Amino acid sequence: MKVHTHASENLGEIEIVQAMTGMRNIVYLDHLGLANGRLILAHCVWLDAEERRILRDRGVHVSHCPGSNLKLASGIADTPGMLHEQVSLSLGADGAPCNNNLDMFNEMRLAAIIQKPQHGPTTMDARSVFRMATIGGAKAVGMEDKIGSIEVCKKADLMLLNLLNFHTFPSYDVDPISRIVYSATRADVETTIIDGEIVMERGLLKTADKEIVLNEANRSIKRLLKYTSII
Repeated sequence: MKVHTHASENLGEIEIVQAMTGMRNIVYLDHLGLANGRLILAHCVWLDAEERRILRDRGVHVSHCPGSNLKLASGIADTPGMLHEQVSLSLGADGAPCNNNLDMFNEMRLAAIIQKPQHGPTTMDARSVFRMATIGGAKAVGMEDKIGSIEVCKKADLMLLNLLNFHTFPSYDVDPISRIVYSATRADVETTIIDGEIVMERGLLKTADKEIVLNEANRSIKRLLKYTSII
């Protein structure tokens, strides 16, 4: 089965694991026999050379969560280094409390731009980031033969974007992938198709009532806060 956990997100966490096990996070996971192609690790911000080697050699999948890492001041993962060492990378958003909008378009843009001050303007180009957000995620969950790219015999999982907007123009001689990564937002998604079924069309949900979902969200968080004695 697939195993998913967070690892090496912040320095304090690493100190705790070392104090308890005498090993760094990834080394300990490898010691337990978990480091293999069925393991998906969120974050991996603080890695040393040995840990990166383990990730590469064992085929471990890393889910990069730039929005969460920035909000929590965890640090910036060395995704250019991991890509150079051929570590399997995908893109995530972490949980709502430490991200807030869970917008994968925002995560793509962040994944690209946060590396450039240190590594240069051509680092983490749009196509590399787009692959992380699509086929990279499919590989992480072991479904690259079914989803993650538009190919014959794969599931019809598609999003239709309307890029005829001020923030996505000019479009002349611009790589469409670059426009999606750097300019598009989730508001540009007009239609969503999952396994051939249209679940959102022209911005309208077809499988859920928006007002009911929003009201249920408020009801649920109020109940959770009450149980935790915060209110």
